[in-house]
Amino acid sequence: MKSSEPNLLGITINHRSMRGDAHRFAEVTRAIAEGGVPGTPGRAQAIHRYLTDLCAGIHHHHQAEDDVLWPVLRATAGAEVDLAELTDDHAQLDPLLDRIRTQSAALAATPGDRDAAARLADSLATLRDLLDEHIEDEERTIFPVIRRYVSGDQWQKVEDAVRKGGKMGFELPRIERYATAGELEELYRLAGPVLRLMLAAVRPGFLRRERLIFG
Repeated sequence: MKSSEPNLLGITINHRSMRGDAHRFAEVTRAIAEGGVPGTPGRAQAIHRYLTDLCAGIHHHHQAEDDVLWPVLRATAGAEVDLAELTDDHAQLDPLLDRIRTQSAALAATPGDRDAAARLADSLATLRDLLDEHIEDEERTIFPVIRRYVSGDQWQKVEDAVRKGGKMGFELPRIERYATAGELEELYRLAGPVLRLMLAAVRPGFLRRERLIFG
């Protein structure tokens, strides 16, 4: 018998935030490339800073899955889980994330270059599509295995590894942005008042950056 049930709310919101950001940044950079949104220096710099954090967060997330979650699943579920395709997806991500960092830096250096914006938009569209397919596959195939075979204590170790090394000033306001009202209430209940205080501290800077990028 498992000691308790794993709570997958955190990883669900994390997945949603990665997918949501890939979609909206693919859109805004395409709009810059097509002339519908001004490619101002401030906007280009803010896009570069945000994408640098996003790429780091995506890399950290999949590395924690490779290093911590996958071994737990192999130990607990054995032949019931096949991680080959998901691991292959992770291998595709890193060179793509490196390309996005390089291209966003190029846009920041030459914010009026619509070709630079187009190249970045193409890479972000590739990231969007890869994350959509990968995360849908993972949640469909792996979440049921986690619920069946992984204990609450084992899952807590996975979540601790994901949080370790994460940039809370970036990750926390994105949780607030992508969680539903009901999900936020559950997170507040689980984390206590410290979560509200931390969100209040990081929210203003995040919203300023949002306005600068998206208007």
